[in-house]
Amino acid sequence: MRKASVTRETAETAITVEIDLDGTGSYVNSTGVGFFDHMLDQLARHALIDMKVDAKGDLHIDDHHTVEDVGITLGQALTQAMGEKRGITRYGSCLLPMDDALVRAALDLSGRPYLVWNVVFPTAKIGGFDSELVREFFQAFSTHGGITLHVDALHGINSHHIAEAAFKAVARALRDALEADPRKADAIPSTKGTL
Repeated sequence: MRKASVTRETAETAITVEIDLDGTGSYVNSTGVGFFDHMLDQLARHALIDMKVDAKGDLHIDDHHTVEDVGITLGQALTQAMGEKRGITRYGSCLLPMDDALVRAALDLSGRPYLVWNVVFPTAKIGGFDSELVREFFQAFSTHGGITLHVDALHGINSHHIAEAAFKAVARALRDALEADPRKADAIPSTKGTL
């Protein structure tokens, strides 16, 4: 069963994340940050990961700690749910169009975190949400999920579309990487024998 539940509490946030990697993409995400909830919904739906995120953060300061700490906790839950990663495809990629935006995501569930982020937002805000927090989320998620992640925005003039395309592209790449390899269902996908 590829499931995990992780709780993380600091002086700034209290977060509980529950995921099922073999789900249907159902979600209940509540962070107090409307746009971020919408992006987490996209991540769950398009990765086909059942996801429940309950976050209470110091939103009276700003959204930064909540967004970053959800990324940390979600990455930790992903690592826990994958276990030794036996039988997974390991790699995934997606070229995702959303209206004016076109975003490419490629990832490796290698256990070696690394983020390459070539995404520029035309505006500093998406509604009331700081555009720069999209990168902060993926930095935290890739670091604590042990993911080598490359995200490139190839086109886009609307910040909302670019952000949503990024979340959906990563979700689809993650879905592919987590799928069982039908030719090596019981093997660790590495010549080292461990990931």
